[in-house]
Parts: sequence; structure tokens; C-alpha cells
Amino acid sequence: MRISKMLRLLTTSVVMIGTIALVSGCKSMIVFDPKGPIGSQQRDLINITMLLCLIILVPVMLIFAWIVWRFRDRKGNDAPYQPVWSHSTKLEVIWWSIPIIVILILALVTAHYTYALDPAKPIASDKKAVTIQATSLDWKWLFQYPDQGIATVNYLVIPAKTPIKFELTSDGPMNSFWVPQLGGMIYTMSGMATTMFLQADELGNYMGTGANFTGRDFAKMGFTTKAIAQADFDKWVNDAKASGNALSEEGYQTLAMPGTSEQMTFASIPDGLFHRIVHEYSMSRGAPPGYTRKAQTLSGEKKAEHTEGGQLPPGNGAQKDSPDMSSTGPGHAIQMLDHHTHMNHGK
Repeated sequence: MRISKMLRLLTTSVVMIGTIALVSGCKSMIVFDPKGPIGSQQRDLINITMLLCLIILVPVMLIFAWIVWRFRDRKGNDAPYQPVWSHSTKLEVIWWSIPIIVILILALVTAHYTYALDPAKPIASDKKAVTIQATSLDWKWLFQYPDQGIATVNYLVIPAKTPIKFELTSDGPMNSFWVPQLGGMIYTMSGMATTMFLQADELGNYMGTGANFTGRDFAKMGFTTKAIAQADFDKWVNDAKASGNALSEEGYQTLAMPGTSEQMTFASIPDGLFHRIVHEYSMSRGAPPGYTRKAQTLSGEKKAEHTEGGQLPPGNGAQKDSPDMSSTGPGHAIQMLDHHTHMNHGK
């Protein structure tokens, strides 16, 4: 009996200590320490949601503890188990109406914040938004500043109290762009460009990361977002332009290859690079851009046009006339595989 009581006491103590540590730890969680208007609204939504849930959870847990204590089995109790069942309409109304009301309030609050926190919705400001084109690579981030004509790798510099318009895509596996203290995450996907507005209201350095598993070195896709004064931002742009380190088309192809990278700054970028990255995957496999056009396959020197649905028309002889890699030798087969990989990946 003593061992049983000690185990119960120990379990209760661990639960209480864990609960206190979890509640006190929320203060150090950066999601609950936002530094921008989007992050602040998202924190408010989380707090409101937790409060509404606690309205149900706390009374239920208290009643549960009281029932366990009130109807516990006592030592020497030999009374037979003969429950007396009863029904109370008043109690039924209470414990059904409260959850329904809470759910309705939660639905209204969620609908309001869903509209207010639309990632593509511009932030109201008297300052012009700064556009940054973010591309997730294996395993690094490329940030282009099209209006300033510069680019960085694995770090961001933004002016404080100024809306930032992020245009996001991926040249590789799907990832997630996330600066927790400024706002929620949004996916980066190959062949697509998504938009998200964020803003830093305070000067400082904020953690950024790729929040999606993308392979071997995905954990190293962290970056620092530096929010500085407008005058310092202008000076940084001028210093970046004066660095003389230009990003060429060939340089980007090298940068986009799988591998990690240190922080880098580029004094210039190729025109339209971001849009070419977005459209790269729609133009692979020999298909010109545009969903109204039919895709084409390249089999050696012979082109066979697809019919609707992506199926080859019967009797076109495309597969029959295509070169047989087993009969052309291993060297030629490797060249064909390299060419096929180049067509599919665009590199």
C-alpha cells in the first residue's frame, strides 16, 4: 500500500511540475513574442483559441477529479455496486449548450482572422512595400531584391516598420518559409509563385528557417532576418552593389545544385531570373509554356505528339523507333540519361 501511495504521489507531482513548466515556458516561445503586425494577430488568435478551449477543459477536468475522489473505493467498503440512474434535462442543456456556444464563437473568430491574415493581403502603411523574391534550394535560400538589383544567400536584410512583399517559389523539393516572430509560414513550391506580406515593427535579428523536411541537410536551411533602419538599409544596398560579386546565369546553376552554403551577397542579378525559375518546370520535357498546348516527347530525333490525357496515339511508332540504350552501348546510354535529366530538371 505504501508503494502504491508513493507512486500516486510521484505521478501527481510530475504532472503538476510538467504543467507549471509548460505554462511558464510559453513566455520564452518566440511565437508568443511577435515583432510585427501579422505575428501579433496570429498570437492573439492562438490566445483566444486556447482561452475558449479552457472554458470547456478546466470545468471538465475539475468535475472529473471531484468524481474520482467522491466515488473512490474506500478501505473496508463492502457495499454492493447498485447505481441509481437518473436524468436531468437542465444538466443536459447546460453541458450541451456551452460547447455549442464556444464552437460558434470559435468559428466566428477563426473566420475573421482567416480573412484578416490572408498572406497575400497587403499591409496598410504609408510606406511602399519592399519586394523580396525568395527561392528555396537544396539546401539554402536565395533572396533576390528585384527593385534594388541585388541578392543574398541565407540571410535577409529588411527596413523596419516597412511592409515586405515576399514572392516565394522553389527550385527543388517543396519547403516552407517561416520567420516565427514576424508571421506564419507559407509553402514554397516548384512551378508556383506565392505571395506573403510581413513587417518588422522593431529593430533586431529574427530567426528564419525552412519548416519542411527536404532531405539530408534540411536542418541547415536556417537564415537570419535583420530588421534595420531605413537609412541603414539604403547604405547596405549601396555597399552590396559596390561589392562587385555578380550572380550570373551560370553562377545560379552552380548555386542551385544540392549542397549547403554560407551567407553570400551579390551585387547584381540576371533580369527575370525569379520568373524563369517559376516557369522552368512547366517548360520541362520539351513542352512549351501554356496549358492549351499539347506536350511533346523527345525520343532521339523523333517527336511524337501527345493526345489529350497525355497518352500517345496508337500506332505512332514512337517507342518502336526510339533508340535502344541496351544496343547502343553504355556510353551512349549515359549521355541519353544525362540529356533526359537535363530536360526534366532544367539544369
